[in-house]
Amino acid sequence: MLKAVIIDSSAIARGLLNTVLLDGGYDVVGQSHTCAAGLTLLIKYNPQIVCIAKELVEDSPEEVREIRTKWPKTLIFMMSSELDAATIQSAHAMGISGFIVKPFKADTVLNTIRNVVIAMVKRQRAALAKAQADAAGTEASPAAEDKDGEAAAG
Repeated sequence: MLKAVIIDSSAIARGLLNTVLLDGGYDVVGQSHTCAAGLTLLIKYNPQIVCIAKELVEDSPEEVREIRTKWPKTLIFMMSSELDAATIQSAHAMGISGFIVKPFKADTVLNTIRNVVIAMVKRQRAALAKAQADAAGTEASPAAEDKDGEAAAG
């Protein structure tokens, strides 16, 4: 079960998203109304998912960058009722993984998170396969030559 932390100044929004995530099978380990308190929850619980309100991202971009630096594998979702291209672009540059639109629709929220998790797993598998292929290629190169430095006939 993936652990999640919700950071939003609106208690109503936190409660609604908490319900959606719990019903969707996520373990909401903490909720906060400020980024500073949210960082404390991250230190304590080391969640895989952080949902943070747009206004808090804009008010505390350095704390979002800190989350990205200290918890590089954590998926960060920005929540907002209004998302424009410039906001999305700057959020991606900060390390935001995905976007959740308010008001929350349970199936949309869960599909968004699921799709980002699947994309992350695919990227990790591709990187691992590439690393293994590179390692195999590095190991195979010296073995392809015999002790005289000539290519071995196979």
